[in-house]
Amino acid sequence: MEPNDAVLATRIANGDTGAFELVVRRYSDGIFGMSLRMLGDRAEAEDVVQDVFITAWRRAGELVEPAALRTWLFQIARRHCLIVLRRRRIRRTEPVDALPEHRAAVGAATVIADPQRAAEARAGVLALRHALAGLPTKQRDVWVLAEVDGLSYGEIGQRVGAGEQAVRGRLSRARASLADRMRAWR
Repeated sequence: MEPNDAVLATRIANGDTGAFELVVRRYSDGIFGMSLRMLGDRAEAEDVVQDVFITAWRRAGELVEPAALRTWLFQIARRHCLIVLRRRRIRRTEPVDALPEHRAAVGAATVIADPQRAAEARAGVLALRHALAGLPTKQRDVWVLAEVDGLSYGEIGQRVGAGEQAVRGRLSRARASLADRMRAWR
């Protein structure tokens, strides 16, 4: 039986590389998935995963509640993703068309035989991408975690470092804003 997060966090704080390797194996896929959804770029998401674990190794002794290791790792990942997104905004090198393509925005790999329906679907996806890009980062993060990943308010709160009430508020504002921006597509 593998040790729980509290035991692993304590061992890592004491320099146990084996415990650290177990944590990396346990959480790297989840952190990568979240990072990829936030950034929409595989290479940047991989870099974030590396940065998260470097930070975790260096700062393991600062973790106040060892049982909250998972939440702490995802908070570090979110912060690193936000740094990447801020750098993008500062550089302004990416056109709006290069925004992250979330699974909900892209949809399943469905083949549409009717060219007009296919064109409308592509335009709808592009409109949703633009609408998502216009949301504040905190609202977009919560929306993606709720609508794409299907997480509960509590799980989202753990991932983004906010209470359930804050998550509900952000999600409500995001949904209202998206509904307004996507009115033409109803």
